[in-house]
Amino acid sequence: MNNNNLKKSVMVLAVTSALGTSMGASASVDLYNEDGTSFSVDGYFNAFYVTREDEVPDTRDTRIKMGFLPNTIGFNFSKDVGDLVLGGRSSFWTTINDSLDSPTDTAIDVRQFFATVDGAFGQVLIGKDFGLFARSNIFLDEILMGFGSPGAAGGVSFGNIRAGYPYPTPSAQITYRSPDFSGLQIAVGALDPADTVTGAGDENSAPRMESEITYKVDLDGLILTGWLNGRYQSSTNGTTTIDSSGVGYGIKGSVAGFTFSASGFDSKGNSPVLVVNEALTEESADGYLVQASYAFGPNKIVLSHGKTDAEILDLKTESNTFGFFHDVNSNFKLVAEYNMYEDKSRTSGVISTDADTIAIGAIVNF
Repeated sequence: MNNNNLKKSVMVLAVTSALGTSMGASASVDLYNEDGTSFSVDGYFNAFYVTREDEVPDTRDTRIKMGFLPNTIGFNFSKDVGDLVLGGRSSFWTTINDSLDSPTDTAIDVRQFFATVDGAFGQVLIGKDFGLFARSNIFLDEILMGFGSPGAAGGVSFGNIRAGYPYPTPSAQITYRSPDFSGLQIAVGALDPADTVTGAGDENSAPRMESEITYKVDLDGLILTGWLNGRYQSSTNGTTTIDSSGVGYGIKGSVAGFTFSASGFDSKGNSPVLVVNEALTEESADGYLVQASYAFGPNKIVLSHGKTDAEILDLKTESNTFGFFHDVNSNFKLVAEYNMYEDKSRTSGVISTDADTIAIGAIVNF
C-alpha cells in the first residue's frame, strides 16, 4: 500500500469516523426512571482555537476546530424484564468543521446503535459499536479529551491514532462480555469483516473475530489496569488470500495523583489507521504509546509520546504532546495543548509532515 491509500484512510477517518467511548458520557440526564424502566440522554460539546505550523510545505494555519472527541449526543434505554435487563444505546457524532464545504449542512455519523441483554451470565451486545482490538489502548488515552496530532481539514484531530495505536472502527457485531470476576472481564465478538482483497469473487467465509481481556485491581491505593486484545480475519478472491491478525496490550497505574501508562500493538495485514474495505498486503505494523500525568486539585498535566512503524504503509510516525486540563466544574473543562507530530517514509526517510500545533479549547458535557 502506498501513501495515497493512507490519505484515503485518513480522510475517511476524519469525515466519517468520530471518536468516543462506548459507555457514553461521564454524566447523563434521566428523562424517565420508574418501575424498572429508564431513559437518559448525554451530550459532549467542544471547540478548540488551533494554530499549526508545518515545516514541510512551510505553512501556518489558524482554525476553530473540534478536538479528538467530536460533538456528541447519546440516548440510553434500560428495562428490567424478569431476570434480564434489556438495554440499548444510540449515539450521534457530528463535525463542526464541514459547513464551509457544504453550507448549512452538517455530517452526522452514528457511531453506536446497539441493544444489550444483561443477566447472571454477563452481557450480549447486538448492533453497531466500537471494535475490541485496540479498544482500551484508545479509551484509556490520557489525551482522549484533548486534541493531539493533526487531522484532516473537515473533521476531528487524530489524537494518537496512527502514532501509537489504530482506531477501533465501529462495526456491526455480536459481542459477549463476561461478568466482572473480581476485576477480570473477558469480551469476545464476531464483527462484520472488512474486504481486504479486490477483484471478482471476493469472499469472507467467516466474520472478523476480536477479543479483549481487562483486569483492574486496587492495591492499597495503587490502582492498576491491564489489558490484552486481538483481531483475526481472512479474506480471499480465489487468487489472493489476506490473513489479518493483530494484538494490542497495555498497563496503567495511578497513585496519589500520578498516573503512568504504556501500551502498544503489533499487527499483520491490518492498516495502522482504521478498518475499511480496501486491498491490503500481509505486511506488518507496530507501535507504542507511553504517558505520564499528574492531577492536583482541579488540574491535570499530561506528557505523551507515541510512535508507529508501518511496513504496510511505508510509514513511520512520532507524536509528542504536552497537555494541561482544568476542571471549572464537573461539566465544564478547559484544555491547552502543544503537539509535535512527524511522519515520513520508512524506506526513503522523506518527511511528509512536520507540524507543531497549539490548541486551546473548552468542553461542556452533561
